[in-house]
Amino acid sequence: MRFKDKVAVITGGAGVLCSEFGAALAKAGAKVALLDLNEAAARQKAAEIEKDGGRAIGIGCNVLDTDSVKAAAEKSLGAFGPCDFLINGAGGNNAKGSTEDETFGAGGKTFFDIDPKWFGFVFELNLLGTVIPTQVFAGQMLGREGGAILNISSMSAPCPMTKVPAYSAAKAGISNLTQWLAVYFAESKIRVNAIAPGFLITGQNKTLLMNGDGSLTDRSRKILSHTPMRRFGQPSDLIGAVKFLLDGSESGFINGVVLPIDGGFMAYSGV
Repeated sequence: MRFKDKVAVITGGAGVLCSEFGAALAKAGAKVALLDLNEAAARQKAAEIEKDGGRAIGIGCNVLDTDSVKAAAEKSLGAFGPCDFLINGAGGNNAKGSTEDETFGAGGKTFFDIDPKWFGFVFELNLLGTVIPTQVFAGQMLGREGGAILNISSMSAPCPMTKVPAYSAAKAGISNLTQWLAVYFAESKIRVNAIAPGFLITGQNKTLLMNGDGSLTDRSRKILSHTPMRRFGQPSDLIGAVKFLLDGSESGFINGVVLPIDGGFMAYSGV
C-alpha cells in the first residue's frame, strides 16, 4: 500500500489509459478522483474501482473550463482531501486537424485544407487541458510534502508523426511545458514529469491501426517495423512508470523528465 491515503486526481479518467492508472493507484492504496467530460463514464469507472476494494469517485469536468475544473476540485477535496498527485490525462487528436496523406500531392486532404480552428482545438485540448487543471490542483499541493504532477506527452513530440501536425505540435508543447513547470515548482516541492507512450491501440486510434477484419493497416505495419520489440504497447506497460514517477520515495530527485515508454521506437534509426 505504498500510496496509502494519498489523493490522486486524474483528468480524462474514464479513458482507456487513465482508468487503468486509476485502478492501479487505488490498488496501491490511493484515493482516486476520476475527472472526465463524460460524467457517467467516470462514475462507472469509479464504481468498478470501488467494487474491487478501492476508493474512487467519478466527477464530470471540462478541462477547458476553469470554473468546471474548480468545481471538480471542490468535489474531490470534499470527498478525499487535498490533491497529492495530478495526472493530466485529458487530451488527444481530432481528425479535422489531420491530413489524409503523409506528403503533399497524394490527392487527399492536405495541410492547406485544415481549418485553423481545428488546429486550435487540438492545441487547447492538450495544452490548455493540462494548464488549467495544473493551475487549480497544484494550489492544493503547495505547502505540503510529496506533491507530483504527471503529464502525458507522446512519441510524436520528439519526432512528429505524419498526418497529425496539430497533435504532434501540441504534444511537443506538453514536453516543453513539463520542463517549465518542473523548474517553476521545484522550490515548492512539487515535482513535474511526463511519460511519452509509444504506440498503443486505444479507442481513439483503433481505426487507424486496425482494419475492420482485425488485420493491421499499412500504418500499423510501418509502426511495428520501426519498433524493435515488434509489438504495440498495452496500458499495463505504462503502470510501473506512472507509479515510479509519482512516488517520491523512489523518484524524489527526478524532475522535469519525459520518459519514453515505446518498445525502443525512439532508439531505432530505421537502419
